[in-house]
Formats: sequence, structure tokens, C-alpha cells
Amino acid sequence: MTNLHDLQKDLAQALSEFEQQVKFSEGQLFVIGCSTSEVMGEKIGTAGAFDVAQVLYKEFSIFAQRHKIHLVFQGCEHINRALTLEAAAAKMYHLEPVSVIPVRTAGGTMSAYAFTQMDEPVIVETIQAHYGIDIGQTLIGMHLKAVAVPLRTSVKQLGDAVITLATTRPKLIGGERAQYTVTP
Repeated sequence: MTNLHDLQKDLAQALSEFEQQVKFSEGQLFVIGCSTSEVMGEKIGTAGAFDVAQVLYKEFSIFAQRHKIHLVFQGCEHINRALTLEAAAAKMYHLEPVSVIPVRTAGGTMSAYAFTQMDEPVIVETIQAHYGIDIGQTLIGMHLKAVAVPLRTSVKQLGDAVITLATTRPKLIGGERAQYTVTP
């Protein structure tokens, strides 16, 4: 049985190590894909756990407030991995809301829980986030900017779920003569 206190502590550690490697900018997007089933040692989509979602959501909220970034929660395949976020963030990024409400059995427990906790949640079909975390191999890559850069932390799993953290960078374009930094 997964200990909720250990989950909170491990997520806090992973996010602490992540923030030591990344420079956040206010208002940017942080996408979270999370299978609470995988965290609990079950097959993705089979055993969603609201108590797990509650513990993780609280830690993510603290992290987002500290860096003044927006949380975005990826839903499951049954809603085409649509995303839950605050209406103000969707408006800031000119994202068009769609009509669906994530629930445990169609949307995923983490996204469904986030929907109940946000002030004015909306669902959008796609984003291009600046940062992200994938908990339980939920495949968040489709919602990151074009060049995702995985970052390593000492925390490799939350419960039984593999985690991967990522930041993004602009594309490097040009040929062999191109420069990517300003030289005096």
C-alpha cells in the first residue's frame, strides 16, 4: 500500500530538484500527466485514487504559487488527453475551451480532482507547455513545446509510477555557421 505522506514528500523532493535546474517565468504553463492508478501499483486507468490526487494536487499548488506559473492537468485518452486549467490561463494563451468535464472514468482522477479544486476550470484540447511532469507514463509530450528537454532528479518514481520531468527550449535553427549565444 502506498503511503500518502511518502508520496507528498517524494513529489516535494522531485519538484525541489527540478526548480534548482530551471528558471521559471511568471505566467508560464506546467503540464501534469498523472495516473493515480500507476502510483498505486495498478494498470493505468483501472484504479483511480482521489486521495492520491488530493495529496499531489496540494503539492503542485504550492509549487505553482511559489513560481507564479499555471498548472495544467492532462486528462486520459477517453477525452483525447484534453487539459484542465484555470479560465484566466486559457484566456491569456488564447485557448478555446471545449465542452467536457473530466471524471474518474473518463478524464482521469487527477484531472477530475483538479477540476473540482480550481476557481474557474475550463477544458482545452491542446497546449504547448513550457514545463511538465509525467507520472505513470501518461505521454505528456504532445502538450510540450517543440523541443522538450528531460531533466533528472533523484526521485525516479512516485509510489509505483515512473516519473519524468521536462523543461523546453527554443529550436536551434541554422547550419554550421549559426550562432546560438551573443558574443561581445
